[in-house]
Amino acid sequence: MRILIVEDDSTSRLLLRKLLESYGACDVAINGKEAVQACRRARAEGEPFVLVCLDIMMPEMDGHAALKIIRADEEAQRLPPSKCAKIVMTTALQDLQTVTDAYRELCDGYLVKPIQRDKLVALLKDLSLLSFSEEQLTSTH
Repeated sequence: MRILIVEDDSTSRLLLRKLLESYGACDVAINGKEAVQACRRARAEGEPFVLVCLDIMMPEMDGHAALKIIRADEEAQRLPPSKCAKIVMTTALQDLQTVTDAYRELCDGYLVKPIQRDKLVALLKDLSLLSFSEEQLTSTH
């Protein structure tokens, strides 16, 4: 599984990478603008991201704006839902309006920082990105 971690905070970026690296190859971007470029480049190369973990509050372009553009790009390419990236918003914000906005903009999941491994694994399972046997194998490492 190819994964894009979009996070402006280096500590949060490192933590997410540590949590996800056993599930796939992780690339990083530090803002929404870089995320959009990385997603476009990956699709053009024929190796799109399966999972994008997208922080909401970032400089240059925030996660909401990046999410809208990524989804618009997928729609413009007429990708079926099965070929679209699973996008998980990651943020310290957990107010109802922020969560509602993220889902309205077509994210697939929402995790509140600090990200907890068990919640991340549960979400990956819910999104059909991880089977029980994969989780069991990686939880021993």
